Amino acid sequence: MDAGVIEMRLVVTAPDYEAALAFYRDVLGMPELGAFSSPGGRVTILDAGRATLELADPPHAAYVDEVEVGRRVAGHLRVAFQVPDWSTATDRAVDGGAELIAPPVETPWRSLNARLMGPAGLQLTLFEELGPAR
Repeated sequence: MDAGVIEMRLVVTAPDYEAALAFYRDVLGMPELGAFSSPGGRVTILDAGRATLELADPPHAAYVDEVEVGRRVAGHLRVAFQVPDWSTATDRAVDGGAELIAPPVETPWRSLNARLMGPAGLQLTLFEELGPAR
């Protein structure tokens, strides 16, 4: 039996649970995998596709902020979602209540990245991969 990690979950405590659930499930389109309740509380598990853990040192994190936003803005945690169409996803996110921090920019690593502040205080990058340079 392999002892490696099988799944990664980012657990977010959302003071406005309903608004956060509506945004991530309905606006960003993350399918619901399960919903559970506890005495006086609720949790919903949403499918985010493939999960990865990206570890960056402070200089690299500052570089990514500089590329995407033009200045250091993220804390120690930022969530990045790959989307098939940055324009549609960014517009839908803003219309759904996210605050646009910086519009999409083409990065040196060949993606279009938009930076937003989502519900529950999560700083988000929505990105579309562009593929190899031509």
